[in-house]
Amino acid sequence: MKPNGNVWLLTLLSALVLGAQAKAEQVTKPAPPPAQLAREILADTNLPIVLSQARALLKTGLNAGSGYGEVWIRDLNTFIEVALEVNDPQPIRAALLIFFKFQGADGNIVDGYIPKSRAIVSYKYRQSDLAPDLLAHKNTVETDQESSLVQALCKYVRQTGDRSLLQEKVEGQTVLERLGRALDYLCTERFDTNHGLVWGATTVDWGDVQPEHARGVELDESSHRALDIYDNAMLLIAIEDYRQLLGDGSAQAARWRITRDTLKRNVRQHLWDRQRQKFIPHLYLAGSPFPKEFDEAAVFYHGGTAVAIEAGLLSREEIARSLAQMRSNVVAAGASSIGLTVYPPYPQGTFKARGMKPYGYQNGGDWCWFGGRMIQQLIRQGFAAEAYVELKPMTDRVVRTGDFHEWWSRDNQPRGSARFRGSAGVLGKAIEMLQTWARENVPVQPELRSRMTKE
Repeated sequence: MKPNGNVWLLTLLSALVLGAQAKAEQVTKPAPPPAQLAREILADTNLPIVLSQARALLKTGLNAGSGYGEVWIRDLNTFIEVALEVNDPQPIRAALLIFFKFQGADGNIVDGYIPKSRAIVSYKYRQSDLAPDLLAHKNTVETDQESSLVQALCKYVRQTGDRSLLQEKVEGQTVLERLGRALDYLCTERFDTNHGLVWGATTVDWGDVQPEHARGVELDESSHRALDIYDNAMLLIAIEDYRQLLGDGSAQAARWRITRDTLKRNVRQHLWDRQRQKFIPHLYLAGSPFPKEFDEAAVFYHGGTAVAIEAGLLSREEIARSLAQMRSNVVAAGASSIGLTVYPPYPQGTFKARGMKPYGYQNGGDWCWFGGRMIQQLIRQGFAAEAYVELKPMTDRVVRTGDFHEWWSRDNQPRGSARFRGSAGVLGKAIEMLQTWARENVPVQPELRSRMTKE
């Protein structure tokens, strides 16, 4: 017997409202005392399970996931730290060097490389005599490859202590010099002098798909160039990393400090919406690709905001407000975690790529790859209780499915590539940070705490 349609609809709506209320109550209840929270974290059996799974996956290769043949720098940058914990550093060192072998004459860096045997016919590849068995590809709508390489290499040096990599020469230029050329490329070829910010094609938040084409990865005459928070925050992090590699006594480090400070001011002046207390999605250089009736200014970018926090662009109060907005967005969208890319999503038909429908792929899909970065920043900024609450739905679904997936649907089902190393890297790092915080805050005798830290 079929249920009455009105009764069924009322029942569904009631369930959704109750679910939203329960989720809101869960995230807004007072945080427990640090000692109690620390014990809860250390007693959570999912955390060591997911961390162990992440480490196991990152022992098996450097390509992005089981659905990808490429080693991509934007992905490698997000799992290199955990990968270095469980691997011989030499293959990772070699992988970083390959990106310099494909570096463009103007300093640009490719997205990634792939063995020739696995190349995709429709892609436009770059070749290098220095890596004859490989092909490289650059998605030109992005403006984060150069920043990602600088960040990844700094993480490698910081974690291994291997500064000899900086003096390794590729066609007569040291790696340190080539990193500077990569940043110079962004500050010249991808720089809008009117606003003092770097530009890219119009994409959703950190995404790599523009609306004008079905595939959407190459700049052309139809592209709408724009300024956004993700690209500029990534550059800020990279500049600070490069300054650390140069050393404080370097004249170049002083120059890049000025560039960093100026870029920060320009981001706050042009990309921060003071009225809505959020970053604007895009500041267009020559018109928007979206219909006028769509209020794009209302869209909240979760990923770009997380990276902006890492870049030091938000105050503690602004971080708290941003997290509150992310939580509200999750409830409104009916999503499962703050990895929700954006809210509200871009309307149906605004992107020609089929996967970019509302709540699909980068247009409102739920990505641990960026949600995990927000968790890391919450821990760094003293929001450990909030970080733990927001981490749990991400670790729960890894345990449920036994895998790290590229992204998740609104109803919490896995989508995209399985064995996605970016998700493993950011979640693994977040768990390590949270466990470290817990060990430092659990009330134990000093000698026991010392043993726990070593473990």
